[in-house]
Amino acid sequence: MKKLIAFLLFSVAIQAQSFEKKTYTDAAGHVLPYQILLPANYDSSVKYPVILVLHGAGERGDDNMAQMKYGAPVFLQAENREKFPAIVIFPQCPKDSYWSSVTIDRTTKPTTFLFNYTSEANWPLQSAVDLVKSMVKDKKADKKRLYIMGLSMGGMGTMEAVSRNPKLFAAAMPICGGADLTYVKKYAKKLPFWVHHGDADAVVPVKHSRELVAALKSAKADVTYTEYPGVNHNSWDNAFAQPTLLPWFFAHKK
Repeated sequence: MKKLIAFLLFSVAIQAQSFEKKTYTDAAGHVLPYQILLPANYDSSVKYPVILVLHGAGERGDDNMAQMKYGAPVFLQAENREKFPAIVIFPQCPKDSYWSSVTIDRTTKPTTFLFNYTSEANWPLQSAVDLVKSMVKDKKADKKRLYIMGLSMGGMGTMEAVSRNPKLFAAAMPICGGADLTYVKKYAKKLPFWVHHGDADAVVPVKHSRELVAALKSAKADVTYTEYPGVNHNSWDNAFAQPTLLPWFFAHKK
């Protein structure tokens, strides 16, 4: 009950501070719920950076609220809104889908994740990317400053979005995720990466980030890796608490 009350209070706080619920409908008729935060002193004549934030598997649904559970307070801080004006987007993946193209075997210890980008992207990921592209087309977003980040399933989706759109994003931050390493050379030199993972992660093995970082380094990418000793799956808490999170994103442009 206490957790429910805390979440409801959090929900009210989020709603009260300028995040707005919207939906995006793709060409096939799929409807993607999302919340959007505009800069504090939004000027429709200005093209702003965009930060796309992909949530984890536990926040899937259609209430257009659960995806706000992690990370939103960082973007609502008055100081951050003043120093780093941006359009922040939190889309929500439905329960019957997944951001990333991955086969998961939970009968193994640890859980096995097999990534495969050979087929078309899952529609929620494609719609989230198309939403960002639509903002560029509508002249709301600065096409040279499009950023993407995500946690767990969202970290996996972050890497797949980059792999499928190597020229789109100016910086990427996958947190406790993983990737199909087949295509690393296609995008390694196109943008910088900051990868996060806890070395005690019991849900998504840390080896996925270690292997990703090794592949990126081998391909001469600009990659920073932060591994948190003793931290389990919730390494997003550490990542969102990084004081250089927003400065790092804003230091990069296409």
